[in-house]
Amino acid sequence: MKINDLKKSVRAIPNYPKKGINFRDITTVLSDKELFQYMIDRMCIPWKGEDVDAVLGIESRGFIMGSAIAYKLNTAFIPLRKPDKLPYQTFSVNYDLEYGSTQMHIHTDALNNLQNVIIIDDLLATGGTALAAIELVEKFENTNLVGMGFFIDLPSLGGSAILKEKGINAHFLIDF
Repeated sequence: MKINDLKKSVRAIPNYPKKGINFRDITTVLSDKELFQYMIDRMCIPWKGEDVDAVLGIESRGFIMGSAIAYKLNTAFIPLRKPDKLPYQTFSVNYDLEYGSTQMHIHTDALNNLQNVIIIDDLLATGGTALAAIELVEKFENTNLVGMGFFIDLPSLGGSAILKEKGINAHFLIDF
């Protein structure tokens, strides 16, 4: 199996969720056990040997990859959620998407005793979601962002350039 097999398996959905967006559907990868396992194994490689206490997964597809990566790295998994999804006190940040705006939340005690974290999501586009996740991590004293991992990068939308400019250690498996 090769990285190119993953890239060929991602389905493009034009004009979804609105006109002008070319949505990258990863359910085609998730539904193939060999491709899914290969994707998770490859996404773990940059973090092998790193001191990682927790994987933070961005709702919702970041939960799928993030929890599997946390399991393989033997770390905690922490969800970064949309508004009104976490039952306890939260920190929140507002951010813009390619097609709207929203908030991201984390429990105020989620990173207690978890010093080194990575953030995982399925796709990096403009960087708005990634920057919001970074801002949430920065709300915790004594927490270090080791890096970020994404299945897909859309470099033409500028998110990866923003992360590079900020000095964020970011890894991607494929790009479109």
